[in-house]
Amino acid sequence: MKQVSCDFLIIGAGIIGVSVAAELKVRYPETKIILLEKEPAIGLHASGRNSGVLHAGFYYTSDSLKAKFTRTGNIQLTDFCESRKLKINKIGKLVVAQNEKDLLVLDELLKRAIDNDVPLHDIDEVEAKKIEPRVKTYQRALYSPTTSTVDPIEVIKAMQDDIVSQGVQIDFNVTYLKKDKQQILTTKGIYESNYLINAAGLYADKIAKNFGFSQNYRILPFKGIYIYSNEQHGALATNIYPVPNLDNPFLGVHFTINVNGNIKLGPTAIPAFWREQYQGFSNFKINEFMETLLFQSSLLYRSDFSFKKLAIEEIKKYYKPFLVKKAAALVDGIESKNYKKWGKAGIRAQLVNIKDKKMEMDFILEGDKQSMHVLNAVSPGFTCALPFSKYICDKIEELI
Repeated sequence: MKQVSCDFLIIGAGIIGVSVAAELKVRYPETKIILLEKEPAIGLHASGRNSGVLHAGFYYTSDSLKAKFTRTGNIQLTDFCESRKLKINKIGKLVVAQNEKDLLVLDELLKRAIDNDVPLHDIDEVEAKKIEPRVKTYQRALYSPTTSTVDPIEVIKAMQDDIVSQGVQIDFNVTYLKKDKQQILTTKGIYESNYLINAAGLYADKIAKNFGFSQNYRILPFKGIYIYSNEQHGALATNIYPVPNLDNPFLGVHFTINVNGNIKLGPTAIPAFWREQYQGFSNFKINEFMETLLFQSSLLYRSDFSFKKLAIEEIKKYYKPFLVKKAAALVDGIESKNYKKWGKAGIRAQLVNIKDKKMEMDFILEGDKQSMHVLNAVSPGFTCALPFSKYICDKIEELI
């Protein structure tokens, strides 16, 4: 078996792993940095399967890391795309209300936008219809001018080109197996490093446990699927979202317009039964299935986020008429016949505090002088990738 040594070893070549590699190379240009990726290419999991939305940053409380990084990340990724002439659809977003209760949530989102220094406009129904004539809202809506969409695969491949040109090594088709003292055993040999960064997404908690971390956490996978509209381009002028439930990290069924002008509806947030349950029985692992099923069962009757209610509501979205009906509450003229093609599924690596039985809403890191573990980097992790990577590297510098 081959044996490789380096200064920094990063597990997982998603957007977080790639961004961390880029930041480390800026800070330590003479070091040898290796990215390990179990797939034959980057972006085959969460980073390449997400919605492609660059969020503005008004959903999150001002004391959160998400609030700290989303606004900056939006600006930096917008600049990145424009400087490299990558596709970006700068059409903003409407957040609409459906009843009197929703107006209170709009007020809270507006307050958070002010606290986070994020542009957000409080508008009435007439103004909302000037932006999108088909929109349905109760009295008021919020308009976010800085929300946009990009092609996530195009973005991460451009980042890959950058780090490779700077001397970062990416080893594809290499799967982490276990830690043995100071050595990392993989399917392609042994790696030794002065410092390890775990950005393994769906498997971050399992790897972290090998290093003595993630004792109170476990990844709970949720499957997200969009369905595409066959309406002509321009049928909607902006992204349209409902008022979110601020008690959980999901944003509800919404309309997104991608960089090619296609409208998609979703996503679902259906509990998955194994970590990479994208389609059928692909990537099925019996041990993972049993472990996940037992974990979900434990949450059915005791959790702070009403897992049973959430699971039942989300499973209904597999039924297309139900999904379309929910969407029709946001936009006029939505017909089931126009929604036939399902997109590729993505899996959200949602971290759960197994001690408190609650979903973690913010980014979470754990580490020491030998390793750093990115345990929770869910949405808007893509938007936040650049400033978040700087924060991760700041924490590493404090420890080494």
